[in-house]
Amino acid sequence: MRKPLLGALVAVLLLGAGAAPAMATSHRTTASTQTTEADRTTPVRAKAVDFAGTVALSNCSGSVVRVPGSQPSDPALVLSNGHCLESGFPGAGEVVVDQRSTRTFGLLNSAGSRVATLRASKVAYATMTDTDISLYQLTSTYAQIQSSYGITALELNATRPVQGSAIKVVSGYWNRIYTCAIDGFVHRLKEGEWTWKDSIRYTSACDTIGGTSGSPVIDDATGKVVAVNNTGNEDGGRCTLNNPCEVDENGTVTVRQGINYAEETYLIVPCVGTGSRIDLSRAGCTLPKP
Repeated sequence: MRKPLLGALVAVLLLGAGAAPAMATSHRTTASTQTTEADRTTPVRAKAVDFAGTVALSNCSGSVVRVPGSQPSDPALVLSNGHCLESGFPGAGEVVVDQRSTRTFGLLNSAGSRVATLRASKVAYATMTDTDISLYQLTSTYAQIQSSYGITALELNATRPVQGSAIKVVSGYWNRIYTCAIDGFVHRLKEGEWTWKDSIRYTSACDTIGGTSGSPVIDDATGKVVAVNNTGNEDGGRCTLNNPCEVDENGTVTVRQGINYAEETYLIVPCVGTGSRIDLSRAGCTLPKP
């Protein structure tokens, strides 16, 4: 996983590394895959992607998100990874629903400056089973955030992303934007005790690091969130912690050292009901249930 970072360590890094601390902790190796055509292709009419709506957690990245049917009066939601929960990694098969939380998030504007501190009322949903997501419900509504700070929530795309799409991984934690493309999809991505389904594999340019966990993956063409950044193979290990492996439909295992991954977010959209409530019984909702 793109490891959550400890607050004390982060403070040291920030003091010692200045404006670009990410480079101090980067230990990426040369990717084992070749550059694809998608690496070399830039959409003709790309949307401007910046930091507006992203957030910094104490150990990870995230974003304020909405679904197409969200209303201004609904409590806002923050999207991050399941492995970024303040209570620790959920076990394989574990699903967290409606767990009280007072966690805070630093809201960023388009330039990457922190403009507000948002607070959660609960963990609406979190799991590391089949996917790696957490959704926090905030004490603020979408309308309040828009009125007070001029920031609109990022919209979750309601359809599965497309291979070759140009994307950006936007880390509120590091104030850094990675630019690459969707290299392909992984039938099963295994890391330690966890298994994720239909994960996104990046092209090698997105060499994400610790602290980028939970970053929104934004489609250049639409400006919508299509995935949430979550892991990468750091050392060439096979299916171990921080060294996920790919498993295809026939059970063949592939290890791609230095390559990073994300979990699709279109699956969240059918599960969000009135008032931002996560309703796992809604039609079309296939997220794991407790």
